[in-house]
Amino acid sequence: MKTIAKTFKGSGLTLVCTMLLLGLLTSSCGVGAAITENQNQNSTQVHLTTNNFTTIGNASGSAEANYVFSFGGWKKRNLYGQAYQNMLDAAQLNQGSRAVINVVTEEFVGGFPPFFTKRQITVSAQVIEFN
Repeated sequence: MKTIAKTFKGSGLTLVCTMLLLGLLTSSCGVGAAITENQNQNSTQVHLTTNNFTTIGNASGSAEANYVFSFGGWKKRNLYGQAYQNMLDAAQLNQGSRAVINVVTEEFVGGFPPFFTKRQITVSAQVIEFN
């Protein structure tokens, strides 16, 4: 640290400002979150008393939007709706008596706010088919 201080030969404030600027330029900003609460508003209830279904696999869909100075892209609600629709399309629910269970929503916000922000929402679920 002494060699760095000798290089700048200025006040300690110059050194601190330079280190903060280097830290900001070499790092990226990103926040991720997984929402595991049930956001599915369907009112259908199925009571599984016997093993009358098979697990087909997993399905996921995602949507993203870019914002410059907080302008542009979709609102969060529309972004979630598009990701959910993409997941339902991937689940191919029209190919039999299928349903999606254990729906999980993940959100990632990155970029360099407020200048540039990228928001990505991914919705994933398990697909089951009734016998």
